[in-house]
Amino acid sequence: MIDLRSDTVTKPTKAMREAMYNAVVGDDVYGDDPSVNELEEYAAQLIGKEAALFVPSGTFGNQLALLTHCQRGDEVLLGDDCHIVQHEVGAASVIAGVQLRTLVSDKGVLDPEDICSKIREEELHYPRTGLICLENAHSIGRVIPLSNMASIKAIADEREVPVHMDGARLFNATTYLQVDVKEITQHCDTVMFCLSKGLCAPVGSILAGSQSFIDRARKNRKLMGGALRQAGVIAAAGLVALKDMRSCLKDDHDQALYMGKQLAELEGVTVFMEDIHINMVFFKIEKPVDYDALVTYFSNAGIAINGHEHGIMRFVTNHGITQADVDTAVTTLRNFLKEHFQ
Repeated sequence: MIDLRSDTVTKPTKAMREAMYNAVVGDDVYGDDPSVNELEEYAAQLIGKEAALFVPSGTFGNQLALLTHCQRGDEVLLGDDCHIVQHEVGAASVIAGVQLRTLVSDKGVLDPEDICSKIREEELHYPRTGLICLENAHSIGRVIPLSNMASIKAIADEREVPVHMDGARLFNATTYLQVDVKEITQHCDTVMFCLSKGLCAPVGSILAGSQSFIDRARKNRKLMGGALRQAGVIAAAGLVALKDMRSCLKDDHDQALYMGKQLAELEGVTVFMEDIHINMVFFKIEKPVDYDALVTYFSNAGIAINGHEHGIMRFVTNHGITQADVDTAVTTLRNFLKEHFQ
């Protein structure tokens, strides 16, 4: 099966499976799992933060950040199209008890002046602005310019509001920008990034920040049910992901750009080429389509895809997807369009 639904479908590599089998483990709640400790230390050093914490998922890491940064009733400033708003089940209201104040996003880019104007003054009737959240790479497939992040961080520092970054695909962003990861993470106080997705680990994400923040987050992780025991079995795969798989992301990006160009040649298909920064291809079919039939058609051809979201389709390249697989997907869409519109 050619799976273009997401980069979350990647399977652990042979090296990961071997590392998992041979992992030295302990009890992470007691802090004596050497594989988890090594992963957290390596991750923190890699991205230029004082400390890091291994968590079960990206959503867990983001929500743990909100819970740790904020007091109940705080307001969080973030883009109206970001993952925390769109795809985390309203967890911020349930777990951290915060209010999300969404700002207009220009394909993931927030206006620093807009953020500045929305930070609350101290006043009896106002909630406290507890946090600003950014996302890079953005889940719409674009990478946010470092200049934009720097401007927002300067405002946040001046107004004494912390900045958290959802960096689920952080290393896709570094690959696109061709910079060291610290060039991105210097513009946030805390960051979450996934070890799964394009990096292929089976489970897990990292939340990183100052030592004092991570000390508080560790206790909140326990509160949220995320304190694991012999977690070194999966942390071992995370180490392989960080050490070996970051360099593979460019292949995914190249396949996505190739796919976008091929899809753009199909009559009746509009590809958002300017948005192909990482491994995601967004496109629109310019005629009325039975999307359930489209998904079934692809499935019968041995290709897994998701349906549309507000009329927009997304194909995601990931580890193991070849140019031949891309050609097969494009041919399948071409055949579907011919059968249904000619």
